[in-house]
This record gives sequence, C-alpha cells and structure tokens, in this order.
Amino acid sequence: MAEKKKVLIIDDDADFIDATRQVIEAHNFSVVSAYGGDEGLEKFYSEKPDFVLCDMMIEGTETGVRVGTEIRKNDRETPVYLVSTMGDSIAQFRKLDLLGFNGILQKPVDPDRLIAAITAHL
Repeated sequence: MAEKKKVLIIDDDADFIDATRQVIEAHNFSVVSAYGGDEGLEKFYSEKPDFVLCDMMIEGTETGVRVGTEIRKNDRETPVYLVSTMGDSIAQFRKLDLLGFNGILQKPVDPDRLIAAITAHL
C-alpha cells in the first residue's frame, strides 16, 4: 500500500488546525501540525511533508513569511501555501513566489479550494 502524502499545518490556532486536519484527512492525506514557526521548521525537517500550510500571523515575533523564507533556503520543491485572513488582498499586491510561497488561501479556508490546492501539487 502506498504511503499517504503528508501535509504540515503551521498555525497558532488549535481550532483552525483541528478543523483543517479533519478536511485533509477526509481526503486520504496525513497531517502533522505545529503551533509556531520554530516548531514548524523543526517538523518540516524531521517529518519531510509533501505540502505545507503556514499561517501568516503566528503569535509572537514569528511570521509565516519568515517560515516560508527559511524553508525555501533549503527546499525549492515542497509546495508551501500561506494562509491568512488577508489572503486575497496580499495575493493582489505581492509576488508570493518571492516570499517563498506557491499560493495563498483566504481564512476561513474553503475546503474545496484547500483540497484543490493540495491535489494540484501532489
């Protein structure tokens, strides 16, 4: 049996992680989660996910942009999506690839758009 593709969710909102996990796992992907940027980077390197969802505004001094930039320093292949309440606005004014992201999803995340983004890359 083929191993399930793994999605890493980096967000400081436990409710968001739980709800997103349910959607992703219902589509036969496995999920690993992290509640901050440093933990997210540790899990990225230890778990080697196939796809990453990262919140733009992580509590404290960490930002999703920093996490994306760090991932891109060592990995140009793994798809990384930014998740933000300002998603559509950011996408209009920024070149996401320059920030280290393959795309952006607006919170609250539409489950169909989420799964479409994951399956498009995997």
